[in-house]
Amino acid sequence: MNLRRTLATAAVAAVTAPAVLLSAGAASAAPKTPAQTQQKPTYAELKKAADDAKKAYEDAVAAEQAGREKIDATMAALDKDSHPLKAAVLAADRAAKAAAADKTAADKAVTDARAALDGAADEAGKAKAQEALDAAEARARTAAEAETNADAERRTAQDAWDDARVAALREWNKVRNASADARKAKDAADRALAAATDCVRVPGLTVLANRLPSKAVAGTTVDFSFTVANATDRTLNVDPLVFFRLNSTDQEQHFMKVRWADGSGWHDLDPNSPSHLAGVKDMEPGARTDVKMRMTLEAAAPAIDGFALFAGDASDAYNPCVLGPMKRYDFTVLPAGSKPGTAGEAKPGKVEDKDRPKPKPKAAAQAASATSADPTSAAQPASAVTGGSLATTGAAPAAPRLALAGGGAVLLGTGAVFAVRRRRGVRGTH
Repeated sequence: MNLRRTLATAAVAAVTAPAVLLSAGAASAAPKTPAQTQQKPTYAELKKAADDAKKAYEDAVAAEQAGREKIDATMAALDKDSHPLKAAVLAADRAAKAAAADKTAADKAVTDARAALDGAADEAGKAKAQEALDAAEARARTAAEAETNADAERRTAQDAWDDARVAALREWNKVRNASADARKAKDAADRALAAATDCVRVPGLTVLANRLPSKAVAGTTVDFSFTVANATDRTLNVDPLVFFRLNSTDQEQHFMKVRWADGSGWHDLDPNSPSHLAGVKDMEPGARTDVKMRMTLEAAAPAIDGFALFAGDASDAYNPCVLGPMKRYDFTVLPAGSKPGTAGEAKPGKVEDKDRPKPKPKAAAQAASATSADPTSAAQPASAVTGGSLATTGAAPAAPRLALAGGGAVLLGTGAVFAVRRRRGVRGTH
């Protein structure tokens, strides 16, 4: 009985202690080989797993709260004298105490009878005292048996009461442990989703300009294009990121108009914000496509430098954020009537992380996408693309768009470097 009571008391004390819920921070993702990719869950599966784990945890927390209310009510009821089990314990205890008192009285009667026998003066007195002793010993044996039975009944009643308390506590502990386990599962699912959400850099996803001149004369129009090439081992949904800007104020950007073409016609490029355009869905490894572009310079355009940025933002079934390297092309606008001579094409340069300080947020870049690029362009092996080295960009956090500082440019003296950070948000798989 002592051991059972000790366990029951310890269990009651445990009810007042809160459950410890474990949490963990997000882990970063690392690129996977094709074999590893085939074995890991897709982003959609991870998202569903995280949503399911969150719902399961919320349900477990609600169940824990309900369980706490239930255990409190159960314990309070069991502690009332009117509860059948508690009433049985009290009755059995009273009976045991009464039996113990009867046993004490019977034992005293035996002691008194023996004293009387020892003090008898004659044979007749001894015979009478012996009869009294025999009767007292018989009553003592009966009282002892009654006390033993009463103690047993008291233990049985106490055990039944303790068992009910322990059973209630075990049920409560199951609910509480389920909540803790659900929290651990939720944290694990959240970490897996966060790891898949991290942007993955792939040098094989390139967007390179073709026939973009290094010099252009005010009052003229230049036709050129850019090539999107997937030289990775992934099938990607690609959104080319393009931005053209004169190294001047926002008010002077009207001197240059850049447009791009899809199967439905020509579209203006936003001069103040990078744009996703000409999206390519399910672009297989080795595929490439070209997009036509046109740059028109007003005759009144001043002699000024400009630049263009090209990059591939993408996603696949396993990563909602896949980034190719960003390339920068510098060009010069010459006054109207100038003879540019042999200008040649603008050369691509890398945009390093150190040249990408955090800009002030601006309005979202206007994104214009098409289900396919110029329908006249044929898919070719991505390895055939030339015009720049395939270099990775550095680390950059995931976010919805590319933003610009101070109207879009950070001009650093004569050898100005435009610093811009490309950021891509988590998008669902197509």
